[in-house]
Amino acid sequence: MLRYIEEFRRHVAIAGFRDVEIRSIEEIFRAVHREKPLNVDIQFFDAASVATWQHLYFAALNALTAFENKKNISNSLAMETLLYASAQHQIKNAVKLLGISPNSRQIAILIIGEDGESVNSALKTVSKLVAAESDDSVLNLTDSRAKTVKEIFGISATEIKTVAKRIGLEEEALVNLVIERVALLATQR
Repeated sequence: MLRYIEEFRRHVAIAGFRDVEIRSIEEIFRAVHREKPLNVDIQFFDAASVATWQHLYFAALNALTAFENKKNISNSLAMETLLYASAQHQIKNAVKLLGISPNSRQIAILIIGEDGESVNSALKTVSKLVAAESDDSVLNLTDSRAKTVKEIFGISATEIKTVAKRIGLEEEALVNLVIERVALLATQR
């Protein structure tokens, strides 16, 4: 998924990868930093904890807003997106909840850049480095992922039923509640 956010003059790409084998997180981060275009920010997420691409997209919007308003916690846009995606103030907690680990088999990548060409180039670079099958379906909500997401964000069955009555499907309700938690982080700063 590649979108242009006119308000911030930034392109955002979100992609999923299946059957990832992470031997060393540090090696991946060093290689990405070394090989990525200069004007892009890249963040990795364990897809098992992500509530669809919309979850990451709204985290990116909130991170961009935080930087524009000088309300960011982190010095890095990539890290700010992780903080928002996890609805956490502490980097350590954000990494624990949504960051990749050697156990991550499905990952999501979020790339933010000034031009689409650089974002696409960064996505190709990341694809080569993770040496895994590109598969955006890893961002879909499954029953087991929904359970994990509910636990991470403290979302109750009552909340989901209440929102689902208003908008329809329980899956949409869960995604909306996660996005609400992401947005609430901005009000807590």
